[in-house]
Amino acid sequence: MAGGRRKKQHFSRIHAFSCGKASFKGEHSLIGGPGFSRVVYCNDPYGFEASLRNYAGNYVRSTKYTLATFFPKSLFEQFRRAANFYFLICAILSFTPLSPYTPISNVLPLVVVIGATMGKEVIEDWRRKKQDNEINNRKVLVHQGDGVFEHTKWMDLKVGDIVKVEKDEFFPADLILLSSSYEEAICYVETTNLDGETNLKLKQALEATSTVHEESSFQDFKAVIRCEDPNANLYSFVGSLELREEQHPLSPQQLLLRDSKLRNTDYIYGAVIFTGHDTKVIQNSTEPPSKRSKIERRMDKIVYFLFAVLVVLSIIGSIFFGIATREDLQNGRMTRWYLRPDDTTIYYDPNGAAFAAILQFLTALMLYSYLIPISLYVSIEIVKVLQSIFINQDLHMYYEEADKPARARTSNLNEELGQVDTILSDKTGTLTCNSMEFIKCSVAGRSYGHGITEVERAMAWRKGSPLNEPMASRGDRELWPQEVTEVERQAEQFKEEKPSVKGFNFVDERMMNGNWRNEPRPDVIQKFLRLLAICHTAIPEVDEETGKILYEAESPDEAAFVVAARELGFEFYERTQTSISLYELDPVSGEKVQRSYKLLNILEFSSSRKRMSVILRNEEGKLLLLCKGADSVMFERLAKNGQEFAQETKEHIDEYADAGLRTLVLAYRELDEEEYVEFNEKFTEAKNVVSADREEVIEEVAEKIEKDLILLGATAVEDKLQNGVPECIDKLAQAGIKIWVLTGDKMETAINIGFACSLLRQGMKQIVINSETPEAKAWDKAEDKSAAAVAFKASVLQQIVDGKQLLSSSNANSEAVALIVDGKSLTYALEDDVKEIFLELAIGCASVICCRSSPKQKALVTRLVKTKTGSTTLAIGDGANDVGMLQEADIGVGISGVEGMQAVMSSDIAIAQFRFLERLLLVHGHWCYRRISSMICYFFYKNIAFGFTIFFYEIYASFSGQAVYNDWFLSLYNVFFTSLPVIALGVFDQDVSSRFCLKFPLLYQEGVQNVLFSWRRILGWSFNGVLSATIIFFFCIQAMEHQAFRKGGEVVGLEILGATMYTCVVWVVNCQMALSITYFTYIQHIFIWGGIIFWYLFLMAYGAMDPDISTTAYQVFVEACAPAGMYWLLTLLVLISSLVPYFAYSAIQMRFFPLYHQMIQWIRSDGHSDDPEYCHMVRQRSLRHTTVGYTARFVAKSKSSKKGAQDPR
Repeated sequence: MAGGRRKKQHFSRIHAFSCGKASFKGEHSLIGGPGFSRVVYCNDPYGFEASLRNYAGNYVRSTKYTLATFFPKSLFEQFRRAANFYFLICAILSFTPLSPYTPISNVLPLVVVIGATMGKEVIEDWRRKKQDNEINNRKVLVHQGDGVFEHTKWMDLKVGDIVKVEKDEFFPADLILLSSSYEEAICYVETTNLDGETNLKLKQALEATSTVHEESSFQDFKAVIRCEDPNANLYSFVGSLELREEQHPLSPQQLLLRDSKLRNTDYIYGAVIFTGHDTKVIQNSTEPPSKRSKIERRMDKIVYFLFAVLVVLSIIGSIFFGIATREDLQNGRMTRWYLRPDDTTIYYDPNGAAFAAILQFLTALMLYSYLIPISLYVSIEIVKVLQSIFINQDLHMYYEEADKPARARTSNLNEELGQVDTILSDKTGTLTCNSMEFIKCSVAGRSYGHGITEVERAMAWRKGSPLNEPMASRGDRELWPQEVTEVERQAEQFKEEKPSVKGFNFVDERMMNGNWRNEPRPDVIQKFLRLLAICHTAIPEVDEETGKILYEAESPDEAAFVVAARELGFEFYERTQTSISLYELDPVSGEKVQRSYKLLNILEFSSSRKRMSVILRNEEGKLLLLCKGADSVMFERLAKNGQEFAQETKEHIDEYADAGLRTLVLAYRELDEEEYVEFNEKFTEAKNVVSADREEVIEEVAEKIEKDLILLGATAVEDKLQNGVPECIDKLAQAGIKIWVLTGDKMETAINIGFACSLLRQGMKQIVINSETPEAKAWDKAEDKSAAAVAFKASVLQQIVDGKQLLSSSNANSEAVALIVDGKSLTYALEDDVKEIFLELAIGCASVICCRSSPKQKALVTRLVKTKTGSTTLAIGDGANDVGMLQEADIGVGISGVEGMQAVMSSDIAIAQFRFLERLLLVHGHWCYRRISSMICYFFYKNIAFGFTIFFYEIYASFSGQAVYNDWFLSLYNVFFTSLPVIALGVFDQDVSSRFCLKFPLLYQEGVQNVLFSWRRILGWSFNGVLSATIIFFFCIQAMEHQAFRKGGEVVGLEILGATMYTCVVWVVNCQMALSITYFTYIQHIFIWGGIIFWYLFLMAYGAMDPDISTTAYQVFVEACAPAGMYWLLTLLVLISSLVPYFAYSAIQMRFFPLYHQMIQWIRSDGHSDDPEYCHMVRQRSLRHTTVGYTARFVAKSKSSKKGAQDPR
């Protein structure tokens, strides 16, 4: 109904906020002072006064660089790395006479490497730029003068502009609401992008501006807003609006934030007050913490170690060079006369041997630089980007229902996915669907609903479920296992007859199709269903395509209640600001009748109140208060004559909680006129209070009327487990990963979800650290809060100590123990003097569940586990309350579910379902860890092998600084001849297939225990490099030093020796790569053998160039090496000799000391992959005992059955 006006509403009388009637008390007196100096000239953004303010434009930039800053900032980032800075120094020194090679040959590889990395930065920043352009070029209607609104780009908005935002559009900047399509200028706003909450927020304009509701009305509209300066606080705002020389206070109720969306309102008019980077959402955005994987940090240490080796080799060389140089000329006698020490430069002057040694040290620093792999960092970055693409394109992690693939938002942590020791998971929306279904209810002391929950199925496991034991409940009696199948069959039959309704999974013929009228207390059921249909803040919306009514609710469970009421005969179809209209099933006639209720007040839900109420007048004129809330606050508010079904209802609530359901208690009372009038006066007065304790005042007033209630019953909704969660947790547990659940839910619900997903099991000992003890409740009521806090902390500490004793005794008996702790106890457990003993207890337990945890506590627990254990942590969540936990963990995984995108935007990797974590870790994590580990080890191997041949030749040449290889041979070794095979290894290699990764989850422990990148393995590869260098150098020298090389009897020169040794190095390191690979693709074949062929082609092409360019390589292959049989024979001999040690070690290790992945390779190669006994034997080589998951539960059950069979009693 755009363009039309909705009828006059009295919104301010209903809701608990003051509807624009704020006063100039408190912070409003600060306007104009420091921090409150912003002045906005509405509808005059180009005026003289406005132009003097020079506020930021609405252009938003999230890019890392601009055209002006790209080169300086990017170069600074590159040369912050020690290795790159070292190569820069070498490049500068290469222009001096100290250099052992030409400048261009040294500078070019550095330019290629730095250029490749900067190119990657450009591509990533260009993507950000495109995203910015899409947002900046969105359009919105802006007043252009004379009452005319035209579409304008977001980036062209100015502070002071008047904008018109239409239904389902995003707000382009921070606005002050002036008016809307509603008469009282209210609007509904969705803030999912800001805080992750899916519920709608209600906003209302000032009464002074609410009449300006036509486009033409803005022709002469002028106002001045004075308010706070830009800040990051989303929930506070202080300002004033001056209109026609009158001042009106502004509050958060008039503030519409950028990136929130207008819902259920045809249009609004607003004045722009904050633009671009001044808006609260962008002020709120923080740079994600810089995360680096453990492998990368260890790699840095290896680079520093190689630096140290390089310096030591340079010092050794310079000392021997200095000694030899000094001895060249003694008493006028020349030792090495052929060097003419009596007529030389300062670099070889015997009289200045010490200075010559220092210069030689600098030369050696450059010459041995090839020990440091210049292309290592850029190669790893390329590999990680390609690995991320594979993760993104994995169809096994694609969620077709929501069209959401997995998305690696950063590639820095790929290998870390293979080393996760502890997973810290949210519950609602992560393990569960956050899609509530009304499944059971208790009315007038009778339980209704036959649905069997996931938790009840799990409880059957807990009880062992023999056929003579009850398993679930049905109505007022226990349900026997033989009946379970029948109940489920009836439920399926019912679903086939009637199409499924989202949020409604209730099956009970006693209540369906109006049959509740035949129940013993239809009057109570009628009131119960009416309360469900009225007591809420949902908004009905007609689907234009189907004509069905849909509900926009503050939470999924509230939507489930309204849908349940509709399905059971009480359809809520219209809400105005003063009334609610229903189609009710009349219990007498059985016909639908239309009824309207006058809505007087809404006492809103809050976490402290734990309930909500509505006050209304029915068509008979009676005043009613309808209330729903948590059992902990509702039963104490019941009247003495209102507890008729209290005992039965409590029992049903306990049953529902045991079944993993969320429960609410429903009650009502009738009000008399005098009581209501007195309440309404106080309530209106409380709403108009402008102070910090306003909410407390409102709650105090509400408390006085929410009493003497009459109980109707209770509801039970199921937050269903996501598909595949128990199976995923079982696999992760078999992989030796510990799983902690951190949830805001109450303890009973969390425990039952723990049983459903097999984190807990029957017979598992539970250590419960709880604040709900009688002593704790007494301390809560004590006046001396500090003494109470001390006592409570002592109690928590004692419970932890007792828990450790139980854990010790359980460990002695090999029993699994679970730790369950609530939020209040956790507060004290995380204090500095308690947290270490708490962590000792927690890490000794098989599973840990923290209930009633605040977002901050989730982050603190994650930090504690990460810093104190030193192991890799992964946090997974889907809501804004999980952001701190995701950013604190080593890896943050966001679930792209229904709680908004804030968790995803703060995560390192986004997946659509928890079950995809299994493949992400066990397959991609293991592969990435293995690939990166092998890649880095091989990188250091090939550089050590190459670098030490240079060092050995330096020994041979008296440390003269003469390079054995041609300048371009040196420069292109890392860039062309050996780097591509390593990249192929990092992208494609697999030790075992994805099927075997999932079949043998214990394989994952190789990453957790860092088997493949331990110091032992790194030093082993380094030793292999030194050994290869030794064999290559001494075989070549011994074979070629005195031997005739050509047909004419000529012996080799330096250029032939260098070319031959280089050929041997290229063959050895590439064939070593071929031996290391376990999964060949044609790309790897092309890179390995192509690298060798490319070396020969390069040698011919480069040797054919002018001698001034090719220097020592001129025609060396065509004229000298290729025709000589010895060149080819020596290459073959050196190749075989260099690979034999590695081959022998691998054979012995594989045969007698196989790693876990090698055992699985045996299974595959021997054809035993489908032999259950053989596979079981391999699984027995467990690296860690599995203590949770349904496999562990089955094992525990089997053991208890055997014990029972052996027990003679």
